[in-house]
Amino acid sequence: MLLDTLLAVRQRSETLIAPLEPEDLMLQGMADASPPKWHLGHTNWFFDTFVLQPHAAGHRACDPLWSYQFNSYYDAIGARHPRPQRGLLSRPAIGAVLAWRQRVDAGLEALLQDPPEGVDALVQLGLQHEQQHQELLLMDLLDGFNRQPSEPVYNPEAELTLTLEEEQWLACPGGLTEIGHQGERFHFDNETPRHRVWLEPFELSSSLVSNAGYAGFIADGGYQRPELWMSEGWTLVQQHQWQAPRYWRENNHEFTLAGRRRRDPQAPVRHLSWFEADAYARWSGARLPTEAEWEHALGLHGAAMQHAHRVLWQWTASAYSPYPGFRPVEGAIGEYNGKFMSSQMVLRGSSWLTPPGHERNSYRNFFPPASRWMAAGIRLAR
Repeated sequence: MLLDTLLAVRQRSETLIAPLEPEDLMLQGMADASPPKWHLGHTNWFFDTFVLQPHAAGHRACDPLWSYQFNSYYDAIGARHPRPQRGLLSRPAIGAVLAWRQRVDAGLEALLQDPPEGVDALVQLGLQHEQQHQELLLMDLLDGFNRQPSEPVYNPEAELTLTLEEEQWLACPGGLTEIGHQGERFHFDNETPRHRVWLEPFELSSSLVSNAGYAGFIADGGYQRPELWMSEGWTLVQQHQWQAPRYWRENNHEFTLAGRRRRDPQAPVRHLSWFEADAYARWSGARLPTEAEWEHALGLHGAAMQHAHRVLWQWTASAYSPYPGFRPVEGAIGEYNGKFMSSQMVLRGSSWLTPPGHERNSYRNFFPPASRWMAAGIRLAR
């Protein structure tokens, strides 16, 4: 079962690049993004380095130069190529990367016939990690295509199509509750330990904020009113001349993976920074929910809290910090989440770009508050 899932996930990564031209595989529009070829190489490096090299007898490790190029942030493993320069890596060519992936797949298939103790957990982490990069690959590609005058189309079907229903306020009485992962299903270490949280009574919107709702914020001078913004956010607005969400175009259009499309007023607004989400919430007389409120409300109201998953990641008011009692695992794998618990804000839910089955209610996604390129939207609380 694990092997079947692993091979399906690995194949999906390669399917994602099928619509692309060779030149697209090196596209890196900004320092925060990575080229599609790098994503395929990095996820393969993860399995080569953390699974096959320590546990598969006779496995031939990848070229040390490839390890240097495809290491992301694992300092315990060694030096790595500067992230902003990943788009300069024309070699290894995609054919060599795909051949390397085939060798690693064969090694994983052989290893999982009789896996040593602990290998199943490492493989599960690796395939979940690859699913994360599948979503990142698409979001990075959208950023890169957005920067091109020709406005390339990745896939005419790769678009979020959703009309929001009328908003209702879901009452949550508050009190002592628990959040965090429970059960035997896979989870990342930052989702634990499950712990108690005290919540004051609050309400959460049943729906996400729409394009029309956000257009009202813009029309009311939202990007010109410093009283609505955190100081750092206001500085960014002035520096970068933000006037609308990341991919909005003139004449009521927006840029998507399906190319330029007419913007639907009743679709959820997306590709906003935390600063924009926070400013909008303040303008509307509400606020962003904490991650504990988001998770508690979903457990309390279930489907009435619409679009919790498979639509957009949702910014919360919570800084990304460790849960009480959190301990990263030992070794280089421990660098996966814990070392980023500063200068980040938590997003909850999942997006339409999230691989099916990868979402869960306790998932803690995180990005710097200025980031606008992810598939992120707004759910209000009060």
